[in-house]
Amino acid sequence: MTDDQLSLAIITASVRDGRLGPAVADWFLIQVKERAEFAAQTVDLIDHQLPLVLPGPGKDVPLETARTRETLRSVLVAADAVVIVTPEYNHSFPAVLKNTVDWFYEEWTAKPVGFVSYGGLSGGIRAVEQLRQVFAEVHTLTVRENVAFPMAGNRFDEAGRLTDPEPFVQSAGLLLDQLQWWGRALRAARAEHRYPR
Repeated sequence: MTDDQLSLAIITASVRDGRLGPAVADWFLIQVKERAEFAAQTVDLIDHQLPLVLPGPGKDVPLETARTRETLRSVLVAADAVVIVTPEYNHSFPAVLKNTVDWFYEEWTAKPVGFVSYGGLSGGIRAVEQLRQVFAEVHTLTVRENVAFPMAGNRFDEAGRLTDPEPFVQSAGLLLDQLQWWGRALRAARAEHRYPR
């Protein structure tokens, strides 16, 4: 990563068997790699699950939990921007994602967050609208543009390739444009002033 690049964390939020999330995240990562202004780091929550019970202040956690927490923390601290790749489950987002958000606080602060969603008819946008409220509480800025895959199960082949990518490339490009703008602006602001709270 160069000084001119923005660190972009891409978080895959589904942990279900048979999930489509990795295929969606892989497609988005291809779009990111075409943009020299970003250096991407991917995190799949299936490999980084934290306990549902959060420790109280000053409480020790098991070693494996501490390692997982520190791995995720280091990604979030380094990130200038974050993209959440999420499905929609029962008109909402996965519990593992909410749990991950709740384990951290300052690490999210004053950073832009974007969304790539997938699902049935809505393409996951109901999950995204709820996530905007959640992320507001940890002082992030969610960008307006998102990428949504309606009827996503029919859009990826057995090898995990998007069969008709063209309709989604433009949305991905605009999402990345907005993340770049806000990522640079907020990185400069964080360096100059402590975020008020």
